[in-house]
Amino acid sequence: MRTLRNILLAVSLLSFCACSEPEDILWNPEWGEIKEPDAKPDQPDTPDNPDNPGTNPDDPNQGQQPEPEKVGKARLVWIDAAANFGDYANSKANIAADMARIKETGFTGVIVEVRPTTGGLLFNSDVEKPLDKVDAWIPGAYVWLERTENFDYLQEFINVGKEVGLDVYAAINTMVGGKECPYGLGSNGPLFDGSISRDWASVVNTQDGLVNCMDMGAGTKFLNPANDEVVEYLLGILEDLASYDVKGIILDRCRYDDNDLKSDFSEVSRKKFEEYIGKKVTNWPDDIFSPGQGSLENYVTEMQRSWMTFRAKMIHDFMEKASDRVHSVNPDVRFGAYVGAWYSSYYMSGVNWASPNYSAKSAYSWATPEYSQYGYADHCDLMIIGAYASTKSIYGNSEWTMQGFCKRAQTIFAGDVPFIGGPDIGNSTGFENGGQGKLMPDIVDACINASSEGMFFFDLCHIKMYDYWSDIKNAFDQYLETL
Repeated sequence: MRTLRNILLAVSLLSFCACSEPEDILWNPEWGEIKEPDAKPDQPDTPDNPDNPGTNPDDPNQGQQPEPEKVGKARLVWIDAAANFGDYANSKANIAADMARIKETGFTGVIVEVRPTTGGLLFNSDVEKPLDKVDAWIPGAYVWLERTENFDYLQEFINVGKEVGLDVYAAINTMVGGKECPYGLGSNGPLFDGSISRDWASVVNTQDGLVNCMDMGAGTKFLNPANDEVVEYLLGILEDLASYDVKGIILDRCRYDDNDLKSDFSEVSRKKFEEYIGKKVTNWPDDIFSPGQGSLENYVTEMQRSWMTFRAKMIHDFMEKASDRVHSVNPDVRFGAYVGAWYSSYYMSGVNWASPNYSAKSAYSWATPEYSQYGYADHCDLMIIGAYASTKSIYGNSEWTMQGFCKRAQTIFAGDVPFIGGPDIGNSTGFENGGQGKLMPDIVDACINASSEGMFFFDLCHIKMYDYWSDIKNAFDQYLETL
């Protein structure tokens, strides 16, 4: 049975890994028991104490302290919820075995995703239901992989992380609420099971008019960031997550749908946008974008610039509230987000992940002077940026090189927040079929030295699928030798 499961998992990883985007250990010494004033002191280290043979004048190393272990910057690996579901959802043993290997490879921590794009949680919460299944491709058909165990998934990673010495960050996919699967498999998530209202789903400006994304066939269903009920729902999830003893909480997909400009055009968003600009929009949404328009044309109108600034404001305001809610529960947890490092086009997702001190207007014609006000980096304790360039674009200074993505992030963050950058080693161009182990030293060198706090790899499933363990260990060892 285990052999069959592993075969299914290996095949399904190819499907899962293509779907997702994607520090210092706090250590308290044990002081020992407190002695009463008249207690007998510990025996000194003398030849009379058999536990210590004493000094040896012929030993040149006598009395020397061992070399301290080189730690360097953080080295994290992302563990996608869906892509690794088959291995970990029902097996504490698999979690323990892989966490030990992650540590042996030289990683300092993991980012464990506990809410996939379908919604459903892999930690305890009264707000949203537990994740009970994910869709997976096996030869000939899509099937559901089901969770039959009920142990606390996130807590198990935390427990094992403490045992082996790995920091554990928890990540959630944020502005999502369900998925309509292809091939007639069905659907899953709170938007489909009635837990939340379909009115919370994004309304898309299609060629045929405004359509609720729930009526658009297969795919991930996004929530509307401008909807106050959506915001409170997600803040409740984050409040429960912050009660766990994790190093940090990272928000993925904290953005609008589709990586384009077609959402959200609901009546909720219309009302808030009109309040933002101080006037009515006579023809909605045509005065902003024509039906089906998903990108900017050569001439960008002032209304379009205001719309893009408004969307960035909605995400900024959510991030500010999320940071406050998380820190109200756990002041010491590191709060932040994963974003794609391609800042020049990330406005299409409604996100300004920059420092408010970074002037987007001076660099990009689509930005208003107010756009910079809604950079949210100053509300974060850590940022994860996807430096997802191809195998042929590791070094450089521009976007779409791994090193360049990280270098540009230094300017965009303006010192407001430490950040970790890293590659997608399964989906980016040149990585799709594996066999790229020889590139790992250059990848580590390019990303870890251009990022302020370290680097990460997306995703663990790719490391396992293409057996990159020794390649990454060798790359980390080469990095540590330079310290």
